[in-house]
Amino acid sequence: MEVSAIKSFPVQDGDGRGYFVVKVETDAGIYGLGEIGIRNWGNAIETAIAHLSEVVVGQDPWSTEKLWQKMFRANFFPADTVYGCAISAIDIALWDIKGKSVDMPVYKLLGGPVRDKVVCYPHVNGNTLQDLIDDCKAHVDRGWKFVRWHQPQTLPGLYNDTDGHGLLEPRESIKLAVEQIGGVRNALPDVEICFDVHTRLDTTHVIEMCRDLEEFKPFFIEDPIRSENPASYRKIMDNINLPIAAGEQWVSKWPFREVIENETIDYARIDLCIVGGITEALKITHWAETHYIDIVPHNPLGPVSAAACVNLCMASTNVGVQEMPRQPGTFATDLFPLQIEWEDGYAWVPDAPGLGVDFDEDAAEANRVNPSGWVSQLKRKDGAFTNW
Repeated sequence: MEVSAIKSFPVQDGDGRGYFVVKVETDAGIYGLGEIGIRNWGNAIETAIAHLSEVVVGQDPWSTEKLWQKMFRANFFPADTVYGCAISAIDIALWDIKGKSVDMPVYKLLGGPVRDKVVCYPHVNGNTLQDLIDDCKAHVDRGWKFVRWHQPQTLPGLYNDTDGHGLLEPRESIKLAVEQIGGVRNALPDVEICFDVHTRLDTTHVIEMCRDLEEFKPFFIEDPIRSENPASYRKIMDNINLPIAAGEQWVSKWPFREVIENETIDYARIDLCIVGGITEALKITHWAETHYIDIVPHNPLGPVSAAACVNLCMASTNVGVQEMPRQPGTFATDLFPLQIEWEDGYAWVPDAPGLGVDFDEDAAEANRVNPSGWVSQLKRKDGAFTNW
């Protein structure tokens, strides 16, 4: 069996959500699916996928380690984020092919299940504190055990000025965050709270906020600072008493090295669709295990990403919780008629070949979009901008 073609599908569902799916085909008629992690960079990543196909087409899809090494290293310079996303999608699709070719779910190829299902957290939101509490309660009523939202803007709503930028002033945002988390904790004393700073603050402000949040015992504080300098997590870890989750922007095992070896994070936010796919994520997971660090895979994407993450979690001992923005099977079912299972706050992969997800190519062709764009910036009162 050899890889015969690699196809890219930047698509949008009926609700306006976008996905970038990669389909790897073989001469045996078996195909696999992958997904890229940064859809707004899709034009560049699509070119990278076409470039990498020169390495992958004609090769044995079972040679995932060799192909990962060639894709990452064969051009002398290590892969960057664009190529990391392309490698991730291709690698995930190759694992899907491997599972289908031997009639096994991917999690069995990763060592077999160590759990029957994976606890998940959804995305909740609200423009006011009461709206947020109501949305959290609605999710808990549907069975979710966790809730998650991100660092609040200083003013509610996404667009707050004539340029379409939101306003986020750090110290004002911190006060709102403490009010939100305190309000949700009082309303739902038993729910687990994941709070995503979304890299919007600096070390000093994060330390201030986390000290104020200690009494509410959130499950973790996610991505408290920008990702470029992992060494800065030492300052945070030495000055707070809350769990830190980080890593969703890192490509490959190497950026994780410092925080794992120095134990300056508590949870590893591995994005399988950026970090290098299942091949690389498995290495980081086992590495984290030796330092008693759990994984909490980043999954803000579509059903293919969700399936890859849950396969990894089902075969890994060190798992905290899995990000699952929406309940599988309740969205984009025309594009993805087969998705993983979910019930009562838990997801799992059925005992079926491959990842456990399928894709309608005809529907995808009818819903192609330009895979490029920009997210809305957040500004401070002085006009400077911060991370989205």
